[in-house]
Amino acid sequence: MLYREHHSWIYTWLYRRLGNSADAADLAQDTFIRVITRKSLLEIEQPRAYLTTVAKSLMLNWFNRRNIEQAYLEVLANQPEFEHPSPEQRYLIVETLIEVIQLLDTLPDQIRDVFLHAQLENMNYQQIADQFNLSLSTVKRHIKKAYIHCLTAMLDTDFSC
Repeated sequence: MLYREHHSWIYTWLYRRLGNSADAADLAQDTFIRVITRKSLLEIEQPRAYLTTVAKSLMLNWFNRRNIEQAYLEVLANQPEFEHPSPEQRYLIVETLIEVIQLLDTLPDQIRDVFLHAQLENMNYQQIADQFNLSLSTVKRHIKKAYIHCLTAMLDTDFSC
């Protein structure tokens, strides 16, 4: 009933925002799958508002994934051809990147930024302390919290950080 009454409407709503019928159809389908698997259909008092909220979330995830894939493909384009992974490996790499980004996004901003500078910028703790105007002990505490966060995620979800 919900699907029949609102599928066309949510598809049109998504199409207007995406400009692509295939992507709009996929996200409309994903929206209903998410709604059906997570909520009793009898509990939905305002179906269009609820569907819009779910669709917006899925669309945001879709845009983020597309941006991550694009950034990865740009990096890959600068690598020698013999180093290019197979399509299956590329898919797994992008999925892992998405999981890492989602995990890091759950950290407080300053802890995440300190951790990323240590991991990606190859900065030592004193350089990070100077850049962020923090004490050395605060930088160490932030790095420790980030590592614990990653290790906890690894233990909880078979995730790597």
